[in-house]
Amino acid sequence: MNSLIEKLEQAVCQGDLLDSALHNIKALLQGVSGDFSQRVIAELVDGAYWSELNDRFFKTLAFGTGGLRGRTIGKVVTTLEQGRGGVNGRPEFPCVGTATMNFFNVSRAVRGMVVYAKRHVGNERKARLVFAHDTRHFSRDFAEFCAKVATDLGADAYLFEGARSTPQLSFAIRELRADAGVVLTASHNPSHDNGFKAYFNDGAQIVEPHASAIIAEVNALTSEIYDALPANERGNITILGAEMDRLYMDRLRSLLMRPELLEGAATKVVFTNLHGTGGKIVVPMMRELGFDVLTVAEQDIEDGRFPTVDSPNPENAPALKMGIDLAEKEGAEIVIGTDPDSDRMGIAARNSSGQMVLLTGNQIGSLMAWYRVKTAFELGWINDATRSRAVLIKTFVTTELQRAIADHFGVRVVDTLTGFKYIAEKLRKYENTIPAGKIADFTGDGYRSLSENQSRQLRLEFSRFFVFGGEESYGYLGCDFVRDKDANGAAVMFAEVAAYAKSHSMSIPELLDQVYQEFGYYLEVGKSLVMEGADGAAKIAALAASYAAQPPSECDGSAVVCIRDFAAQDLFDDEGDALPKEKMLFVDLADGRRFAVRPSGTEPKIKFYLFGSAAKEIALDQAKTQVKSSLDSLWAWIEKDAATR
Repeated sequence: MNSLIEKLEQAVCQGDLLDSALHNIKALLQGVSGDFSQRVIAELVDGAYWSELNDRFFKTLAFGTGGLRGRTIGKVVTTLEQGRGGVNGRPEFPCVGTATMNFFNVSRAVRGMVVYAKRHVGNERKARLVFAHDTRHFSRDFAEFCAKVATDLGADAYLFEGARSTPQLSFAIRELRADAGVVLTASHNPSHDNGFKAYFNDGAQIVEPHASAIIAEVNALTSEIYDALPANERGNITILGAEMDRLYMDRLRSLLMRPELLEGAATKVVFTNLHGTGGKIVVPMMRELGFDVLTVAEQDIEDGRFPTVDSPNPENAPALKMGIDLAEKEGAEIVIGTDPDSDRMGIAARNSSGQMVLLTGNQIGSLMAWYRVKTAFELGWINDATRSRAVLIKTFVTTELQRAIADHFGVRVVDTLTGFKYIAEKLRKYENTIPAGKIADFTGDGYRSLSENQSRQLRLEFSRFFVFGGEESYGYLGCDFVRDKDANGAAVMFAEVAAYAKSHSMSIPELLDQVYQEFGYYLEVGKSLVMEGADGAAKIAALAASYAAQPPSECDGSAVVCIRDFAAQDLFDDEGDALPKEKMLFVDLADGRRFAVRPSGTEPKIKFYLFGSAAKEIALDQAKTQVKSSLDSLWAWIEKDAATR
């Protein structure tokens, strides 16, 4: 050990190793059992892999409101980590490091959550936690480990029998009246990543006041070592399987507003889960609804390598290529793709010329928002007397087309910060506003036992009726029995939109153009600059800070008329609720264009969101050309400007 520390200290003196990396290596070695971590570090030192050591140890993976996320497989894999190898070609062991996803960090995270959940419950009963996981490397191992730790510490654990989607975790927490939950996933990140996504008793990701308390519990732990309670004080593990799937699918059916539209001729759909969890629910659900569903056989396989795509992200066109190819071969009308934990959904649809067209997240969400608001009025769910209590929720970086739609119908719009947890926080607020006595008139078992019709009636009378919510990054929600974005439910909702279009002899792209002609043309472009590792993190932080310290006064020939710095200004949402501080800055230009800049909270990149629009009076073809050209020009200016900061 002393020899290893001396080599590390010498590397710091020579400028090869960061001071923070040395500090975190020493801390890790004091907080792990056995000598495995020490031997891995020694192997990296002997190979002079200083950049790898810096990337693994430049920080301690801090538990935040999103939980944890990081690499499980290093850029350099040591022979010890590779071991005998694991399933799907992964190493036998996750990579050692304080900035990586491994049992050291997962142990800290789950123990902190269990401690807080037990304290929140008190002595009335054992705390209950639900654990789910996707198909990523080490996801099952981490989930089983979490369930064991929870029971060792005196909590009952519910563990899905196999890979399941993130929205199912949210649903199960609410259905089981659990106190917290975790899904082991890194969503659509590269295959070498994994994550620990934390939820509280409402089925939503943790927010204040619980977030700070849980974060404090987790970050106070510096060791993976813990003492299990005596056997008679431990909790039990319950396995969740087909029965919970069925309960979830039955509730998803309630998302249909006009189920009769799906009767008759079957629409041929291609679905791909991109080697993830979506096929567990979407395929049987769509078939039950009468769709002719084909799947991409090569991508049905649950495989954390995601071997058929460069990125398992339905936002990226190449991820849906195999689905589109199959649709061309079989004459399918729609391609649906979901990411590994099935909380995001991408769509390609055939246009009137027979070509497959990719839709953006903003376009998909706007079609569903338009259809659901319009249909809610047609069905009498909302009327002139109640429209002010209906609400559409979106993030600040989601298209303003949805605001135009809501304004037309007289429905309230609420913008939230990026992250579906903020939409879920609003849902909790609306639920808690309903008088308990009114809920008891329907059921003695609380709000979660209400039917959709009953809860809608109460929300419209005493609170707010959530019609639809979404974010530009392909996340959507049309109910409140799930409290996170839900690609399974989105597939059901979009199926109805597709059936509506078909009933009017229109393709999906034609329907979208009809919406543009009614409300004006809106275009949003997402861009990012990727900067990986310790050096990249520092560059991202510096670039993001520069926009606040030295904001532009002019961009691409247009004057800046407004800057909103969400990290420095006291800002409030449309309901008057204070917005938490976030590293995001909006720039509004005199010519109507806007852009936002925000460091990603889950990936090594800084994101840019560009917005343009044209009035409905302008011919649609002309509007599309003009707005696209203006945003292309704005991005060229931003890229050039960023390089000088």
